[in-house]
Amino acid sequence: MPATNHKLSTEQMARFVADGFLRFDALVPDAINQHIIEELRLLESNKINQMFAQPVDASGPPQPASLTPLSQCYPPPSLLGAMLNLPEVQGIIESLVGPDPLFDHDFVHRLSAGSTYHQHLHVDAVIDSRDPSFDIQLFYFPHDVAAGAGGTRFVPGTHLRRTRAEGVSRYQHLLGEQQYSGTAGTLMVFHHGLWHAGQPNPSDTDRWMYKIRLNPSVSQVKRWNTDDFELMQNDASDHTFALMRHDSVAQIFRTMQAWQKGHESRYEQMQRARLWRYLSDDPGFDVDYYHTRMEQRGRIAGEQH
Repeated sequence: MPATNHKLSTEQMARFVADGFLRFDALVPDAINQHIIEELRLLESNKINQMFAQPVDASGPPQPASLTPLSQCYPPPSLLGAMLNLPEVQGIIESLVGPDPLFDHDFVHRLSAGSTYHQHLHVDAVIDSRDPSFDIQLFYFPHDVAAGAGGTRFVPGTHLRRTRAEGVSRYQHLLGEQQYSGTAGTLMVFHHGLWHAGQPNPSDTDRWMYKIRLNPSVSQVKRWNTDDFELMQNDASDHTFALMRHDSVAQIFRTMQAWQKGHESRYEQMQRARLWRYLSDDPGFDVDYYHTRMEQRGRIAGEQH
């Protein structure tokens, strides 16, 4: 899987940690986009039939089992396999969850023309632990999706909120929420904790989207292209009210979403710093001194006992 030259940069990884998603417009070539719908149609039908113990169409792509290495999923001539094995896609995957992650599950999300079906905001996890590791979900749109035509709704920056899966359903009309629209071949990559929801499709064409969830099978530490890491990584003394760099990872983590205002931003900065400590293998990393001052006091208190 030749992903080496297509890995994410440190800046992109920091953006993912801050926002919980990355977007790659028109990444998948039309040679795949224009012919994959039939495969998705068969996969959708077979998945539904399998759920209800009905016969499946043998001409459809073989469905992987959970825990299958991604390299063994959707072998040729599958176009899904061709999409997942694009060097650009492999570079994204490897940067976030390491080489050859494990298949969790996938699904074909088709919204029929004129569909009024919609979901409330939710998280694709029962409840998260304090373990900083994470899964990713790829959302692949094989055709153009116009604004308001059934694109997935999501709320940037919500992925580090610790909550039960249904606990977010009470929230509506959050500042800064987005609804996907874009060109054929666009790939969205979500942290598994990002709040999102399916939306109605009032257009006159079906909306197709393929989603796959991947689990890391190795440590996620520094899997990206680290050529710019030393330039961007800041030390714990980088502090808005003391001396602050404007070209650092911490500066990216200071950028808040519209709903993350006031003192709420401090909580978000601390959560981002915790995740970055894991990914960068730098236990002393900090943003605006929040972790460091508490750890300093903790060490002093520990020395007194």
